[in-house]
Formats: sequence, structure tokens, C-alpha cells
Amino acid sequence: MSSTFVGASVRTRVRIPLTFADGYSTTAQAVTFDGLADGREHVALVLGEPDLESGAPPLVRLHSECLTGDVFGSARCDCGPQLREAVERIADTGGILLYLRQEGRDIGLYNKLDAYALQDAGRDTYQANTDLGFDEDARDYTAAAQMLSALGVDEIDLLTNNPDKVRQLTDLGVIVRHTLPTGVHANPANLRYLRAKAEHTGHTIRLVG
Repeated sequence: MSSTFVGASVRTRVRIPLTFADGYSTTAQAVTFDGLADGREHVALVLGEPDLESGAPPLVRLHSECLTGDVFGSARCDCGPQLREAVERIADTGGILLYLRQEGRDIGLYNKLDAYALQDAGRDTYQANTDLGFDEDARDYTAAAQMLSALGVDEIDLLTNNPDKVRQLTDLGVIVRHTLPTGVHANPANLRYLRAKAEHTGHTIRLVG
């Protein structure tokens, strides 16, 4: 791993049974950490059984917290369906889901809802963030790299549509062997949001129409 940041350490490991609204269930090992760069309570979910004998990197997803989508099922974004998809895909192959406390591209819940109001007035998701005085995407993945290092992982296959995650992790010393896209979870309420991600920041999302 890169030496550009101080390492973190594993604090606690505990097994948690997971059940989703559609009935899918699995078991995850939840891992917490000490010494993360941003001081936040990020958590890793270790899922499935990685094929250690093959030497293949684990499948990893960096998932930013989204209370509205992950918990309440909001259709304004694709976060909830992406989380559900990622858990099953990682459990099938063996790997890690990093659940990062970065609500609203790291502007916080209240500001995210303020941004929603601006989107209702015609701004896209990135314009709304900058209108509020924030970066288009304020997320920093240093803590994610620290979490992987603490788990003994320095090479991964990354489940993402976001090229910035690949760039940041690579700069932090994580080897991203392959990038695998998530599915396209489009609906009438989030189509404009997904189109902005594809057109503005190069997310690998193929939209029809």
C-alpha cells in the first residue's frame, strides 16, 4: 500500500445476518476500525468466501451511505438497488463492501435534501451541490484505502460505475485489477439523475432514450 497516509487497524469483527426487503439473505462479517483518516465510523462488510487459493483479488464495492435510498427506498437515486445488488454479487464471489459515511457525496443529509429542492427547481445533482457552496463531489477515499490495508488487501476487482473511485484508489496505492459495472437501476424518478452522472462525470451507465 501507499505510505501517503497513516495506517488504520481493525477494531472489532462481528457476524451479522442480513435480510433485504425482497427476501434475499446472507451473513456478513462486520468490521470496524481505529485510526481512519477522517475519524468517521465507516464499516466493512466481508461477504462470502473468497477463493484464496487462486490468488484472485476480492470483489470490492465502495458504497456511500444514502439514508433516503438505502433505508427508505427513495426512487430519486439508484443507491438502494445498487447496495442490494452489490451485497449479493460480492457474497457469491467473496469480497468486501465498504459502507462509507458520505451522505450526499459527502455534503450531509440536510444539505442533500436542500440539493433535492434545487433539483426540483431545475438544477442537476452536480449544479445543486455547487449552488450550495460545495464541490460537485466532495468524497475522499483515503479511509477506504486504509480499511482495505487493515484487512490485508492491496489488490481488488472494483464494482463501480464511477471512474473517480478508480483514480483515487490507484493514487492511494490500491491496485485495481478489473472494474466491473453495476446494473442500471433506472426509473422515471431517477432518470435525470443517472443521465447527469453519465454525461457529467463519465459514469459507465448506459441509458436508453
